[in-house]
Amino acid sequence: MDKYLPETTPVHPVWNLRLAQQLDARAHKAFKRSSKDFHNMSLQRLTALRALMNSQPTALAAYIIPTADAHNSEYIAPVDARREWISGFTGSAGTAVVTSTEALVWTDGRYYTQFEKEADLKLWTLMKQSLPDTPSIEKWLTNKLQEGAVVGVDPYTFTREEWTPLQTALTKANMKLMPVCKNLVDDVRIQLKDPPPARPNNTIIPLPVKYTGKTSGEKIKELRNKMIDNKVSALVITALDEVAYTLNLRGTDIKYNPVFFSYLIITPDAVKLFVNGELSDDVYSHIKDEGLSDFEVGNYSEVEVYLKKLAKQLSASGSGHSIWLSSSASEAIHRAAAGTDVLEKPLCLKSEVSPVALMKLIKNNVELNGFRRCHVSDGIAVSRFFRWLHNKIDSGATVTEIQASDKLLEFRKENPDFMGPSFETISSAGPHGAIIHYSASRNGIQKAIEKKEIYLLDSGGQYKTGTTDITRTRHMGRSPTPEQRSAFTRVLKGQIMMGSALFPQGVKGNVLDSLARHSLWEVGLDYAHGTGHGVGHFLNVHEGPSGVSWRPYPHDPGLKPGQILSNEPGYYKVGEYGIRIEDLVETVKINKTSHHPRAAGLLGDYDGRGVLGFNTLTLVPHQKECIDVSMLTDFELAYINAYHKRVLETLGAVLSEQGLLDDYNWLQQECAPINRVPGTAAVYKQPDAMI
Repeated sequence: MDKYLPETTPVHPVWNLRLAQQLDARAHKAFKRSSKDFHNMSLQRLTALRALMNSQPTALAAYIIPTADAHNSEYIAPVDARREWISGFTGSAGTAVVTSTEALVWTDGRYYTQFEKEADLKLWTLMKQSLPDTPSIEKWLTNKLQEGAVVGVDPYTFTREEWTPLQTALTKANMKLMPVCKNLVDDVRIQLKDPPPARPNNTIIPLPVKYTGKTSGEKIKELRNKMIDNKVSALVITALDEVAYTLNLRGTDIKYNPVFFSYLIITPDAVKLFVNGELSDDVYSHIKDEGLSDFEVGNYSEVEVYLKKLAKQLSASGSGHSIWLSSSASEAIHRAAAGTDVLEKPLCLKSEVSPVALMKLIKNNVELNGFRRCHVSDGIAVSRFFRWLHNKIDSGATVTEIQASDKLLEFRKENPDFMGPSFETISSAGPHGAIIHYSASRNGIQKAIEKKEIYLLDSGGQYKTGTTDITRTRHMGRSPTPEQRSAFTRVLKGQIMMGSALFPQGVKGNVLDSLARHSLWEVGLDYAHGTGHGVGHFLNVHEGPSGVSWRPYPHDPGLKPGQILSNEPGYYKVGEYGIRIEDLVETVKINKTSHHPRAAGLLGDYDGRGVLGFNTLTLVPHQKECIDVSMLTDFELAYINAYHKRVLETLGAVLSEQGLLDDYNWLQQECAPINRVPGTAAVYKQPDAMI
């Protein structure tokens, strides 16, 4: 599921308020919170925060509370959920601003209805940032506050990229942006005897080279060579997935993301990991085996002190030293690395896209083979699940959205390399499918999947061999309406257009976005999310800096062979149904003899730039009953049939070997060729290409 760069999203239809409140976990909580007690609690929290703002050495006119941790993580741990605690709004994106008289949250269209259900609207104002008339945070602050006003923010929760434009805007308005290094929300929580939970410190596990294809020693050597080329004295790695990738370690400190809270600092003669607690003997043994003889460990909370000390040492040793770090690292780390508070003349910083982000973007052959293998395993699990679900629904059994999600997890767990879901499964039936980031509730009455409905399943797995992310949409009674069949076919046509595209090496991902929307745009339809995101190797399911969206990814270096992206157009009719079709794809080099459906038509290689295309990794059939064959071109029909043939040949061999003959027979039916005229043999006008 693409969670990058979302904008307006269809909201939960209030077709029955009482039922909606029971079925939606967040709405259910909000229903309970709409009491006088909840209002008093919200008021108490805001009052305490405002008192603390006013009691600072320099009183704060406003305090900003983003949804963020110190590592710019997309998903955050409960200890960092400060905006949620202060506002009551549980959505995964949004920034709160509190002044002496106002409290506001900026969030996008995915969460408008959720905010209005969860927050105390007598105290909090929703700022609909997707709307063109909504001012940005900096514009609102400069218009509302008086000259000389001081705005505070925890510099660990703001990246340098966020800090600089806000600081510039406030300075121009004769205002000041001040770092408040002790988070005020944390202090308020302690005052009110509701302290934040402890920062997770779970077991760190080694990932052997048979999965990674490259030792951490080799990766460090490459990074040190880049440091020499860039004339820097140290490289500071702050993103959790980058630390995990560099050291070939994984963790469970953030749900669904195999990372652990840490920082990594590389100098010419040391590799220092700052982490909570002690490392196990297994980790130390792994580090030794990976060729890191200069490895050191420090306490997670001491990284800022270490960086300031390093800055002083480098400054004392002579001029010309600079520190390399990501522009998405926090303002606090930027200031510490430069020695801003300890040096008369701070060190120079090379603040740009992280070299580790660019390194892990391109998967090596071992990682790519792992991705291919885990998608076979995942395809087996998802296909078996859909057979199970159809059988249950056809027999008249009741299956809820949660029960379906749990059953899919059971199938995935049968693979020994499976480590857990890669994100919270979106198991959505009927109207819930139109809620792009829907989360089924385990509280109250659970929604049953009905035979008359479209069911949208967006899920993924973390395997030691790779990460999966797949969406399939099926009508449970196999009888969609003409409108639903038309919408499904247009989404599928868009996915085929992007999946079969040829393009020059080095183009930005956003160039491809309109291909996936083309068939929908022809009739005035669209979807309000990006078309594709990068995917990590047994790492975060959303991985930058590349992606496919109507809006450019700011640090996209251009597409190259060996990247993993999603291909996921959709369509959502609020209050009725949602359709999304998602595969993961691998970027591959293409020439005239390549096994690709468009290779034979090549006349050039874009003046020497080279030709790229996609190899689809996901292996789960599309529901034929949802396809309007009359809307397909000959190429599209051949493409679907070739894909289904590949799915059957690949998964069928495994199912037969495992003795799962009922599942094999079901898959065989699902993958049977689609014909324009029933009863005739399918004609393949394109090769059984790599798709």
